[in-house]
Formats: sequence, C-alpha cells, structure tokens
Amino acid sequence: KTIEEIAACTRINARFLRAIEQGKLDQLPEPVYVQGFIKHFGDALGLNGDEFAKAFPTGVTVKRSKLSWGNSSVPQLRPFHLYLFYICLVIGSVSGLSVLVNPSKPQITDKEPNSSPAQSLPTPGNLDQTNSQAQLALTKIPSGPNKPVQVDITLKGRSWLLIVADGKKKYEGILEEGAHQTWVANEKLFVKAGDAGNVIVEFNNQQAKQMGAPGAVQALTFAAKPRPSLQ
Repeated sequence: KTIEEIAACTRINARFLRAIEQGKLDQLPEPVYVQGFIKHFGDALGLNGDEFAKAFPTGVTVKRSKLSWGNSSVPQLRPFHLYLFYICLVIGSVSGLSVLVNPSKPQITDKEPNSSPAQSLPTPGNLDQTNSQAQLALTKIPSGPNKPVQVDITLKGRSWLLIVADGKKKYEGILEEGAHQTWVANEKLFVKAGDAGNVIVEFNNQQAKQMGAPGAVQALTFAAKPRPSLQ
C-alpha cells in the first residue's frame, strides 16, 4: 500500500505518516497523538498496531531553553532515544512487510555453454584442394557369387561421406560419431570419406575394416562379381 492509500484508510494526514516512516520527529504532534497514529498505521499494514502503540512512551517531552546572545544553551532532551527507537521499529516493520508482499523476482540469466572450437572437417568445397595433396586409393573389391553389393558403414568419429550406387548419388554429407548406415547396389558402390580413419566398412558381411588412415581422404569402389555368361 502507498502512503496515500493508508492515509485514506486511516484518515491520518499523509504528512504525519511520511514523518513516522522517515523518522522526522520535528514534524510530528504530541506523543499521545503519535501513539494513535502508530496503532492505525500498523493495523493498515497488517501488523499488530495495538502492540506497537502500547509500547510507545507517551510521557516523552522536549524542554527548550531560551537563546540569548550572552548565554546560549542547547535544547535539553529527555529520553528521546526511546521515541526514535519505536519510530525506527515501525519503519523496519513497514519495509519488511513490503518485501514480503512484493518480493523481488529473481533475475534469470541465460548462460551459453562454453563452446569448444569445432574440429575442422573436410567439406565438398575444399575436397578438390585435399585431393591435389593426397593420393586417392581407388580399390575394386569383388563381392561373393550371386550377391548384390552391400556395404555397412559405422562411424567412430565425424566424417564427410559421398555414396554413389550404380552411378546414382545416394548420399552426401557429414555423419556423426556412432552413426550406422547400410547401402546396396546391383553392380558397384562408390564410397568416399573425408576422414577415412573414422569410417569402418563391412562389405557383404565380411570382416569389418577401417577405411583408411586418420585424417586422410579415401575412396573405395565395391563391385559385384560378374556372372559367367551361358554358352
């Protein structure tokens, strides 16, 4: 609640409520009236206003002596620290209630995970340059009799792959570690890898082998065994 809302609810002048809240004692009336203000102020805030009001001392007085040029004296105060203590107590209660009624929302900061530098992988754009530096090994591996060409490929690391079956491109892209794919062809299957050390090939259920050296660009052609012609 605002001071204006409390003033309208309690019919207490907003100037006095602000003086109580800010601890400005010189702007408040007699302590007996302040005691009533504290009671209604506390009740409006949902506190035990009667308890605060009873604890507030009403017998506090201020004695001022006249000032003269010859002999000036400082105003003598009676135990005014008690007055200030209860005012501070009310202020603390108001502040605490405001925190409970309107708690501040925690600030959530999205933190991006520290990304590690991505490993450079051969791409179709730079394969021509790589091919000029590395000699590609093209190997024709015959299949068993009366069997189509079947090649199972398992990735133990990321690698770019190009798959061509019977002259038609079947796949071109990057496969992640753990990927497993099977391609078949009737006559021949062409496989090209950007990182042959990460590619394991298994041809027609034969023993699986690593396609080539780590980091090397390697190409293999798997061909079906030609059938004998009938005379």
